[in-house]
Amino acid sequence: MLKNWLPRKDRFYVLFSDMGDLIIQGTAEFKHLLADLPNAAVHAKKIHEIEHLGDSISHTTAELLHTTFITPIDREDIRSLISNLDDILDGIHAAAQRILLFEVTQMPPEAAKMAELTFQAATQVAKVVKTLDNLKDSQAIMKTCVEINRLENEADQILRTALGNLFREEKDLRQLIKLKEIFEILENVSDSCEDCANLIEGIVLEYA
Repeated sequence: MLKNWLPRKDRFYVLFSDMGDLIIQGTAEFKHLLADLPNAAVHAKKIHEIEHLGDSISHTTAELLHTTFITPIDREDIRSLISNLDDILDGIHAAAQRILLFEVTQMPPEAAKMAELTFQAATQVAKVVKTLDNLKDSQAIMKTCVEINRLENEADQILRTALGNLFREEKDLRQLIKLKEIFEILENVSDSCEDCANLIEGIVLEYA
């Protein structure tokens, strides 16, 4: 929660931290959704609420940037980082909504694997954005960013396996198209985690 009594420069770090908490919550809830598809609507509602909170943080960040003359790091980096974090939530929300819209009752096993990797990557992203107010341990930050990139590469491999299996085994064309779209949304979420890591690496190299 943003505290108005904090110096303006510190408020950005609070917003980063709050968004980090939300991406953990959102990706965790998506894991629960896949494990409990009969109650997908319940989990999707929670994800929608989390995504809405993320949008509020994005708007608050934009307003704070507009009224802050000197920012703790480059204002474009702040804008891009919040946008990338919000993209993670938007993607999870989109995947959950597709599952409802398409009335999916069963997902291939690779979906749970991708959801787990996305959760792990989001957890690492949240960990690293919470350290941006103190860049002294830059090596640890860079190590975390490398791990996020590794998780994204693993998600890429699982996506290729999933799509290959779908095209070989799924006989229902409409179902194939639906599942393919959901998988590709999950891959975009993984890409957004990597985008955060790449941006943070640049921030560390510039300011540490």
